[in-house]
Amino acid sequence: LFDMEGCELEFRNDALSAIAKKAMKRKTGARGLRTLIEGLLLDTMYDLPSHDDIIKVVIDKNVVDAESKPLQIYKSKSDNKEANKS
Repeated sequence: LFDMEGCELEFRNDALSAIAKKAMKRKTGARGLRTLIEGLLLDTMYDLPSHDDIIKVVIDKNVVDAESKPLQIYKSKSDNKEANKS
């Protein structure tokens, strides 16, 4: 879904470790792991189509621990100017 919107999705190593620990604590398999990840990305997945200027979303441990929202990286103004010239 992120790729279809032209957006890169990055999971930092600390996020992957935190997700694995949560899944192990819950004793979940692949479906439980998928549910965990979808829960982290749900709001961003629904908001992304209305923001054509987001090029990357970064998930770190703070997102997994519900201490912050995913980091959204936007196109620079110079990138927008170059795109408009094409």
